[in-house]
Amino acid sequence: MRREAKIYVAGHRGLVGSAIVRELHRRGFDNLILRTSQELDLRDQQAVHQFYGDHRPDYVIVAAAKVGGIWANDHYPAQFLYDNLMIEANLIHGAFESGVEKLLCLGSTCIYPKLAPQPLKEDYLLTGPLEPTNQWYAIAKIAGIKLCQAYRRQYGCNFIAAMPTNLYGPGDNFDLENSHVLPALIRKFHLARLAAAGDLEAIHQDERRYGPIPDDILTHIGLTRTHALPFISRSIQQSKVVLWGSGTPRREFLHVDDCARACLHLIDRYDGEDIINIGAGEDLPICELAELIQRIVGFKGEVLWDNSKPDGTPRKLVDVSRIQSLGWQAEIGLPEGIRQVYEWYLSQHTD
Repeated sequence: MRREAKIYVAGHRGLVGSAIVRELHRRGFDNLILRTSQELDLRDQQAVHQFYGDHRPDYVIVAAAKVGGIWANDHYPAQFLYDNLMIEANLIHGAFESGVEKLLCLGSTCIYPKLAPQPLKEDYLLTGPLEPTNQWYAIAKIAGIKLCQAYRRQYGCNFIAAMPTNLYGPGDNFDLENSHVLPALIRKFHLARLAAAGDLEAIHQDERRYGPIPDDILTHIGLTRTHALPFISRSIQQSKVVLWGSGTPRREFLHVDDCARACLHLIDRYDGEDIINIGAGEDLPICELAELIQRIVGFKGEVLWDNSKPDGTPRKLVDVSRIQSLGWQAEIGLPEGIRQVYEWYLSQHTD
């Protein structure tokens, strides 16, 4: 990209978008166009059309999306499908109309069939049924991929699409009802550690910073909520963490700063129609992830698994040979990355 190019990062306050903005600034790109959802509703076709007409960006990075975990996908299927379809359609069509030089659309590896062979190759797209617990989001992301390919074929637009694996990093969503597994585990173990230490004020502070703590989680960590006092210690020595499913599904995790570097690498070096996976190239069982986070956070209590809750896809590891052939690979190891995120998480309590 030219240093003076105008770059629009859609979703710049999200996990991925904020990391891309940090990386752009680090590389000396300062001509950025950034809009919050309050300033520009990406679901509004007319508003997006006006935005493109006013600003004429040279490059567009589509990191805006409605995202969430299994619970959120299950409870808000219409919102996940409609919002993401509208965001992608408006941004991609607007980029075509305004003559954008290059567009990168970010999807997700949940686009692949539930039982596809592992590791997940880009060619496995649309070869089998999706995982039901996140199909609404996945269908919208697949539509975004196909839009990019369609505009490339029909109009010659240089639109590319990349599929990051499970991401984590500073600025993640730690809401216990709609976050992804890694940030949810960090917060659950952190709260359990505070409860075991009897530090109710720190728990209050955490709830103010990251949102409500569900009553069932309070019960697990030995607390109960009352009207007179928000939390009353009930049985601290029984503090425990209860996690969904069996712990056996395997997942791959990539630090969002690695993902940001991959995105800019692709903008510079890739111009093809085929989608590109972005991943670490290795995975681990959720139970091992939980043990790793438990050690980093320092929780000494009991960990239980609720087998009545769904596991989701048995395994999700992406084949990264295509992006590695372009000269990119992940740099941040999982233990190091989780320590960085937990340090960031703790720093937010002192703001």
